[in-house]
Amino acid sequence: MDQGPKEIRLRGRLVNSLYTEAMLLADEARAYFEHRGRDDRDELDPLARVSLSCESLKVTSRLMHVLAWLLTERAIELGQMTDNEAAAAARRLGDAAPSDASSLQGLPKAAIALIDASQDLYARVRRLEVDPPIQAPTVSPALSLLDRLERAF
Repeated sequence: MDQGPKEIRLRGRLVNSLYTEAMLLADEARAYFEHRGRDDRDELDPLARVSLSCESLKVTSRLMHVLAWLLTERAIELGQMTDNEAAAAARRLGDAAPSDASSLQGLPKAAIALIDASQDLYARVRRLEVDPPIQAPTVSPALSLLDRLERAF
């Protein structure tokens, strides 16, 4: 699918926005699971502690899959990678295990919020990968030239 300049810019902005969101969420998750969540974890029974540890790994896995895919998209936009290179199976959004609602019962609210946020972000990126934005009609040569000039300066 050949995209025009406006579609590329729109997709680039969306990818950059999702990348920022993923980085912020990854930082929040790291801060919680490594530091702030320790007190929460200490108050849990042993089985819930194991569930929390498993869920923290799932959050990390989801976010790493999302970040890797978004970095690939950014590389395509910057011309550092071709569409064919990006189409390789290793560059696709990896599968991430969903969290089971029953395993979240009894976990701290802050942990559940991070788990839910990571699942939501992963689902949105999955939709973007599966159903990329539809290409708009071809842009006129004059608008294309203006877009190229805008990007150059």
